[in-house]
Amino acid sequence: MTNNLLVRRAGAWVGTIAAMNLASAAMAAEQPAKVWNGKPAPLATPWTAAVSPKNALPEYPRPQLARPSLEHPQWMSLNGLWQYAADDGQGKPPFGQALKAQVLVPYPVESVLSGVQQHADYMFYRRTVDIPAAYTANGQHVRLNFGAVSHEATVYVNGTQVAKHTGGYTSFGADITSALRAKGPQEIVVAVHAPVDAANIMVGKQRLKPEGIFYTAASGIWQSVWLEPVPATSLAQLEFTPARSLDAFTVSAKLQGDAKDATLRVTAYADGKAVGEASGAAGQPLKLAIAHPHLWSPQDPFLYTFKATLTLGDQHDEVTSYAGLRTVAVEKVGGRNRIVLNGKPTFLLATLDQGYWPDGIHTAPTDAALKFDIQKTKDLGFNTIRKHIKVEPARWYYWTDRIGLMVWQDMPALPTDRNDKLSEADKASFRADVSAIVEQLRGVTSIIGWIPFNEGWGQWSIPAAAELSAQIKQLDPSRLVDARSGANCCDMKGDPHAGDVYDVHDYQGPGLPSPDAERAAIDGEHGGLTLGVPGHVWPNTAINPYGAVKDRAALNAGYVANTAVLRDKGVPKGMSGSVYTQITDVEGEHNGLYTYDRKVEKVDEAMVRAINEETIRAGASP
Repeated sequence: MTNNLLVRRAGAWVGTIAAMNLASAAMAAEQPAKVWNGKPAPLATPWTAAVSPKNALPEYPRPQLARPSLEHPQWMSLNGLWQYAADDGQGKPPFGQALKAQVLVPYPVESVLSGVQQHADYMFYRRTVDIPAAYTANGQHVRLNFGAVSHEATVYVNGTQVAKHTGGYTSFGADITSALRAKGPQEIVVAVHAPVDAANIMVGKQRLKPEGIFYTAASGIWQSVWLEPVPATSLAQLEFTPARSLDAFTVSAKLQGDAKDATLRVTAYADGKAVGEASGAAGQPLKLAIAHPHLWSPQDPFLYTFKATLTLGDQHDEVTSYAGLRTVAVEKVGGRNRIVLNGKPTFLLATLDQGYWPDGIHTAPTDAALKFDIQKTKDLGFNTIRKHIKVEPARWYYWTDRIGLMVWQDMPALPTDRNDKLSEADKASFRADVSAIVEQLRGVTSIIGWIPFNEGWGQWSIPAAAELSAQIKQLDPSRLVDARSGANCCDMKGDPHAGDVYDVHDYQGPGLPSPDAERAAIDGEHGGLTLGVPGHVWPNTAINPYGAVKDRAALNAGYVANTAVLRDKGVPKGMSGSVYTQITDVEGEHNGLYTYDRKVEKVDEAMVRAINEETIRAGASP
């Protein structure tokens, strides 16, 4: 949503947000919780106090490529305390120099969990690490991996530059073997530039001056960092693309090192039993037929396990991966274009999920917290999540795959209100970032569609949405593309007449678009019913009051009535889905089904689940 739209929406609503009629104990403001360094948390979650320098996100961060297995990965987490210094952009990397401040990696520097709680445009991270001798034995190499760093990172090991990466939402790594000292501690220094919305880069909802529907920035290292030993030639990525016939996967591999003459063998397992195998040249796609196929769906999120061995001479790289067997498409059903999952009409009933946390901002405090929002979305009866203009860590997609929720994956937006000021270099950078995100997430089962633009934010022309749609389709023809969410709104109104989906936004709505001759139709955003809960709101932030309701009973009734319109009018019109705003409050937005701290469920779960299930059932009929 844009600020201009919010003004119109707010003007349509009169009155203030009243307190919920809940038990006084739940309403009482809590004493400020403290984080690991003693600082008070502005708003604590149930997991805030569980985070410490000794257990900062200790789970293996890359479930789809675990070496040799997810149960027993060989790796070394570098999450924890690093030395830290803000900089003016003119300083030299502090090789061999201890930095006075500390930061808890991987929490963004603006977050209270980081221990810094202050933005810097430029910053240095530094730490030393002792690498086990086994990591370099028998000709093995050592890789240094970063889940994500916002926005530009230059990485040095013992004074040698080993990586330079631009893009705050994509992972990267480097083979650091040649930079290692023969013995003793190894020094790692990371120089970061984080301009946020001061530059025309992907920022999503981040702002240096947060207000309204834009939130606190999340700069620096914000996903896990780790080391792992690998052969000289190793697997960098495995993708499993389901065949349209739903009885096989196409297996594609990306390699690190010299790939010439390397071979790949992949075995598929269902419940521990081998059900298919394929082998061949590692640089070519393999077809892996599956005996007795078991399909993935939100009702039955079955996942195959894969064991892959890359062989080059006497070297072997063994990894474990997983994927679900499912297809998604737009097909004629009853004469209308509908979204079909595994060939069956399916209503994609979604929440808007922005992935913000009051203690970690872009980074969930713990893996249990990361899982919480997804599980609660499922418990409330939704079958889809719209991941709103943010890319999540790999473990978030692991949980959507396992729990069973389809995902619309947005691209993080460029800053708003600058469409006519974007240079050709800005546009080229955005296109490159879109491709990198698609290539990184192409193997995620739960992702069923891509959304390059939201409400015209950072969209330099109407045809630009069609261009990006075509770009994404070329990279990934197996999924849907919603060329722009909110064709009727806001920074640049207009239907690009491209992609697989026609998408409108309607607050409070819902909107009821009809499929056209080429595309299915969804309401990409609606609802937004607003109810603040004293003691559970982000402090010192003005509230966006559109959609205000007076109490919990009104919120429940409003949600049910809103969704009933989809069931009774949207489905008969041939709609294929909707996105309710939103699963949790975020800073100044109090329109979540949960409070921002995840401590209060504002709605009656059984009531919400019942109307949601009715709507999904109605949308499954021809």
